[in-house]
Amino acid sequence: MKVLGACPLDCPDACSWVVTVEDGKAVGLRGNKEHPVTRGALCVKVNRYLEQLHSTERIQYPLRRVGPKGSGQFERISWDEALGEIATRLTGIIDEYGGEAIWPFHGTGSLGYIQGLEGFSGRRFFNALGASLHDPTICSIAGSTGLKYTLGTSGGMDPEDLAKSKLILLWGTNPLTSGHHGWKFVQDSDAYTVAIDPVRSRTAERCDEHLAPLPGTDAALALGLMHVVLSLGAEDTAYLAEHTEGWPEFRGRIEEFTPERVAGITGLPVERIVALGERIARTRPTAIRASQGMQRHAGGGMALRTLACLPGVTGDWAIPGGGLHYSTSGHFQLNLPELVRFDLLPHPVRTLSMTRLAEALLETDDPPVKALFVIAANPVGSNPQQARVIEGLRREDLFTVVLEHFPTDTVDYADIVLPATMQPEHLDVIAAYGNMYLVWNEPAVPPPGECLSTTETFRRLAERMGLTEPALFDSDEDLARQLLKGYDVERLRADGFLKVPVKSVPVGKLQFISRRAAQAGHDPLAGYNPPADPGDGLVLISAASHYFLNTTFGSNPELRRRAGDPRVTLHPDDAAARGIGEGDPITVSNERGSFTAVAEISDVVRPGVAATPKGRWAKLSGGATVNATIAERDSDLGGGAVFHDNRVRITRTPAAN
Repeated sequence: MKVLGACPLDCPDACSWVVTVEDGKAVGLRGNKEHPVTRGALCVKVNRYLEQLHSTERIQYPLRRVGPKGSGQFERISWDEALGEIATRLTGIIDEYGGEAIWPFHGTGSLGYIQGLEGFSGRRFFNALGASLHDPTICSIAGSTGLKYTLGTSGGMDPEDLAKSKLILLWGTNPLTSGHHGWKFVQDSDAYTVAIDPVRSRTAERCDEHLAPLPGTDAALALGLMHVVLSLGAEDTAYLAEHTEGWPEFRGRIEEFTPERVAGITGLPVERIVALGERIARTRPTAIRASQGMQRHAGGGMALRTLACLPGVTGDWAIPGGGLHYSTSGHFQLNLPELVRFDLLPHPVRTLSMTRLAEALLETDDPPVKALFVIAANPVGSNPQQARVIEGLRREDLFTVVLEHFPTDTVDYADIVLPATMQPEHLDVIAAYGNMYLVWNEPAVPPPGECLSTTETFRRLAERMGLTEPALFDSDEDLARQLLKGYDVERLRADGFLKVPVKSVPVGKLQFISRRAAQAGHDPLAGYNPPADPGDGLVLISAASHYFLNTTFGSNPELRRRAGDPRVTLHPDDAAARGIGEGDPITVSNERGSFTAVAEISDVVRPGVAATPKGRWAKLSGGATVNATIAERDSDLGGGAVFHDNRVRITRTPAAN
């Protein structure tokens, strides 16, 4: 039997897949050949998904902590015991502190609308309790906010139109590691390709040209390129006059960023900036593909805001194959209000920021966070300021429930662990953020042991707590149909995928000057916000691993073998200055924390920059990962994370006595 499904992981591609089932067991998994983006192929990570599904390490039964928090010591209990204990603890917390003392902490382990983050699975239940809202700020919010100031939407060009482009700037993105199906659109074109990335990534190796600016200087580079376009008189005066607002003021800002000044900011040679600016000036259509990594710094929101201005100056927004693609999420018109049902809240409640977990657990006091539900998340492995996150999770007065597949770093700090289903075991709906397709996931096999879907878990918990609101007990199919109101659900379910229409971009006129930005207290004019880490040393980039997806697959034996030991890549000049050689043990530190790794010496990183893949589990990596060094600090827009605005000291680790 072949069952159509959808990859739920935090990747722009949202692949349609086919599960082969024999005697009730999933025995094969491949990409759906009929899907125009998936084209029959999955990635190196998801190719091992069935190993995860069948792993003997899976959590299959409810567990109760019996040792100290962090020890990972649990005993098996029944679902009846687990639900009873959770209901009792929540009732007591609500009676003493109110519902806002409860925080449902959703992560990107699943981007499903029914079972995962995108639909805030279980949110109806938490609304009925009056729990705090969860703001998922860890991934893309700074860039999305910046784009909305410029374009009126975070949705950009249809990525499939990259096949029509003549020049493609792959700006801060590495699709061959993070969403390789997007690279197929580039291959479909005859475009000249330029990678703009502090690291010569797998993708950069395949491009016609690579520029390596200092991290966090992307907006300055964009302004410098626009300066070259203006110096050649190559701006599209008709487009600027008819389709933009604030051009005279923005032109003045561009004129401040001469190639010479931009060279000083970015660390790039003047002649490389001028040459690329000249190429942009004479090439139509030009497209920019930017992804989430480039906006994870203090100026990340402004960076996307300013990048979106470049196709406005050249008029590329009006040309098929021109413009910018960051995330397609803004094009999906899904009925999220009816799915999430915020109207069930008894009163307005506060919102807690995902990237400020440690602060909320250790400092928030009105009311304090007394119960934490961790859903499809591993904050010990994924959140900034790792040591403070652990300190918060160690609180004896914090009741922590984790819904999980595997014994992650975060599971070790749980009071109750609930076994969760994986994607082939439940119904879900996925919307890509790297293409224009909705994907349906049909359950293919029964779950092992006593695993339950997220939705079923909260249906049972609502019943145990005596809640009677009918919406809390809607079936998964009911939820999907409510979400997809206006779409042909039967066709989507039968075919497995459905393309949604692309909305016009920009919405109205392109805003070089944004009144909304001014009202929010930001510079009304697009520009450049510099990095803000006050520390010294090298800038450490922690980009996506080729073998892990966030911390998903972080315990897979084969993928860990392929990834090798934790490593940090240094430029030969920076390594020599520190007396570090290839393969030396090193310590990476700043005032926030430290971790250990092995040195890799290579010119794939530029001088002044070090790089290490993210996605490690702390307990499998010496007790700490790169996130021990990253600040719990907001980017300029939206409260986004600053994973790449991180200065560190790197020293050779002394040999043990």
